[in-house]
Amino acid sequence: MDKVHLCIFTLLCLGRHVYGADILQRQKRNWIIESFTIDEGYDGPFPYTLGKVQVGRKYARFKIHGQGVDLEPRDIIEIDENTGEITVHGPVDFEKHKSLKLIFQAINRVTNAVDTQLGVDIQIMDTNDNSPVFDSEIYTITVKESTSQGTGLTTIKAVDADTNQNKEFDLRILTVTPSSHDVEFYFKTSDAETATLSFKGCLDYDKANKYTIIVEAKDHGKPKQLSSSSTVIINIEDDNNHLPVITGQTGPGKVREGLRNVLILRLQVTDKDSKGTAAWRAKYHIQRDTKKNFRITTDWKTNEGLLYVEKPLDYEEVSLKSITIAVENEIPYFSCSVVRRSTTSLWTLKTHRGTMTTGQSTYAVDVMVEDVNEAPVFVEPNKQVALRENLAAGQYLETFTARDPDYGKVNTFFYMKGEDPADWVTVDILTGAITTSKILDRESPYVKDNVYKATVCAVDDGVPPMTGTATLNIIISDENDNAPSLAENHIDMCQSEGHSKVTVTALDPDEGPYGGPFQFKLNGDIIGRWNIDPKQGYSVYLLKDSIVASGQHELLLEVSDRQGKAAVHNLSVTVCNCLDKSRPNCHAGSPTLGKNAGIISSCLVPLTGIPLTAFLRSRKKKGKTSNSAGLAIPDSSGHLMQCNTENLGRDCQVHFDPLHQEDKSELMSEIVPVPEQNWVRPSLLSPDVGKTINEMLYSLQTGEELDDGAPRVYAEEGDLDTSSELDAISIPEIPFDPDMDLDFLLSSPDSIRIPNRNTISNITTSCAAENLQTKTINITGRNIFRQKGKNEQYKNIPLYL
Repeated sequence: MDKVHLCIFTLLCLGRHVYGADILQRQKRNWIIESFTIDEGYDGPFPYTLGKVQVGRKYARFKIHGQGVDLEPRDIIEIDENTGEITVHGPVDFEKHKSLKLIFQAINRVTNAVDTQLGVDIQIMDTNDNSPVFDSEIYTITVKESTSQGTGLTTIKAVDADTNQNKEFDLRILTVTPSSHDVEFYFKTSDAETATLSFKGCLDYDKANKYTIIVEAKDHGKPKQLSSSSTVIINIEDDNNHLPVITGQTGPGKVREGLRNVLILRLQVTDKDSKGTAAWRAKYHIQRDTKKNFRITTDWKTNEGLLYVEKPLDYEEVSLKSITIAVENEIPYFSCSVVRRSTTSLWTLKTHRGTMTTGQSTYAVDVMVEDVNEAPVFVEPNKQVALRENLAAGQYLETFTARDPDYGKVNTFFYMKGEDPADWVTVDILTGAITTSKILDRESPYVKDNVYKATVCAVDDGVPPMTGTATLNIIISDENDNAPSLAENHIDMCQSEGHSKVTVTALDPDEGPYGGPFQFKLNGDIIGRWNIDPKQGYSVYLLKDSIVASGQHELLLEVSDRQGKAAVHNLSVTVCNCLDKSRPNCHAGSPTLGKNAGIISSCLVPLTGIPLTAFLRSRKKKGKTSNSAGLAIPDSSGHLMQCNTENLGRDCQVHFDPLHQEDKSELMSEIVPVPEQNWVRPSLLSPDVGKTINEMLYSLQTGEELDDGAPRVYAEEGDLDTSSELDAISIPEIPFDPDMDLDFLLSSPDSIRIPNRNTISNITTSCAAENLQTKTINITGRNIFRQKGKNEQYKNIPLYL
């Protein structure tokens, strides 16, 4: 190698090629030398001298860094640290490294510092060491048999990694299997690396259904050319180059009149194209069928034509029907033949594409029509009539007329009713006239969209008898014949401190203007307790004031429609404390609680009779002396007042005058027996009943207990033992009227009588306070009877109300 002369080029960018520790001081100079070259194709021997680096000063040693030294490709380049001679120790691939960039350093042997730094650029010279490479080893394509010559079939691409003339190559076809006299394949060049494969002539599936072509790519490299090959497989898809031919028929070829969708025959066909392809599958067409009485389909398994009757045939119109069947394939017919060949251009061909008008296979079919008894035919099979609802029965609606289509036969027929779900009409058996047999109701479930449908049948006497049907649509107009009703007559409401509300909905089966929106009105004594808001609508709110007590309430709700037709409905409202006020449910209580409440109430009713009578008597007497000392009971607004105490009357501040022994005698003297014939239910009482009642009345007025005995325990909570028996307390079947005037009981001591042993005791209670309708006085049962202890004799004494 010649010695390289140094020249100053530029300041080398140290950040890209050297480490930070190698940055020189400002006084040092940086140099770059002209490039060396390495031949990629040199194959030895190694190492060899590439060149020598010289600078104007003497240095102790030289160093070199970069590609080929300590960067890829490593260990290719070395430098003699004393002489600066560069040697090459192996080949370099041009396709991987177009050049090697190195950094040369001259180090002062005294200071051991970098004095001069030079850039060394070694160029790699390319040689023809790469053959062209196809982008696919095998190309597989499918083309139709009817593809025209000159059509591009597929694109072939190859790439050579070399440069200059070494990368240039040619594509050519080496072999075609099988060889064919009617087709020739060739390349149409697109650019330096791609080419399009095409053909001349005619493709014929019957002669060759696949072609295998070997193509080659060969470069222009020196001193030797390199090449590679690829395979192209062309599959030929059968096209329609054979016409189908009808060969015969099977089947009866006849049909009875009046039938439809009946298969009458099958047509057989042959086709030489590939079975199951669109070129083989047959399509049939019916000719000379002006009235469209027939249809034909294809059996895809056998390719046969299936001829059906689409519209019923009429024997009286024609007894023999002649038609023609033509057949073709699903895809158009195609044919190709070579007339003349050329080496410089496309060949001359004779081709045909499209439907064959000549040579198409046709087949004549005669269909026999058999005569049968036909059903009578109505002149107007559908009629409609309008009628108001609620008209009296016997209204004339319509008349249906039928005729017999069998002209050659003498058949008679009669009329009868078909569908009549509500049994509203009658049909005249001879004339077909229709009249109503009942009053028509538009709101009937059999009426849909204001229309009631009935059918009429005409039945002939042929063999077999046939029936024709006609339809009558009765359009029923509405009248205001229904008052509004409530969607629910029983509702629940939740108790609350403020107003409560619940939705009430009304319904009316009548149409407008006889329906909603409705007017709502509450009747009775509801002021301050119940209200309706708004007054008009389909659904309104029932409002409850907080003073309305829990329990069952019966309201009278009047609802009227837009025309003023009204109805008063009983609305049962149950008020209770709810766990979820958004979902009132007052009927989810415990069944056991209901039973216990019934037992307790049945026990307390008879027990309160005698004490309440005495209480009213004492109040009557007190009222005679002073009107200002009357009983002051607050207004409870028609509901029970809560009393949660077991003490004797401590929650009721009533003035009682204590009775002394003589007062007791006076009181008991006023109680006289009642004649036996005045009582309804006879019963035996204890002979000591007079004494018992005397002691009880005295106890009520003085507040004294009858004795200190503990009450009898019947059962403990959770105890399943039911062996204990409750004392018998009889309750009469005679209803109690709270509005009965009972002042006569208080007007005279004779009003209270003590029955003897065979006398029935009828004890009636009433509140004497004026304007007091429904009040409750809480009397604890244990203050009247003790079931254990000293008063054991009071047990089992039946009392009757």
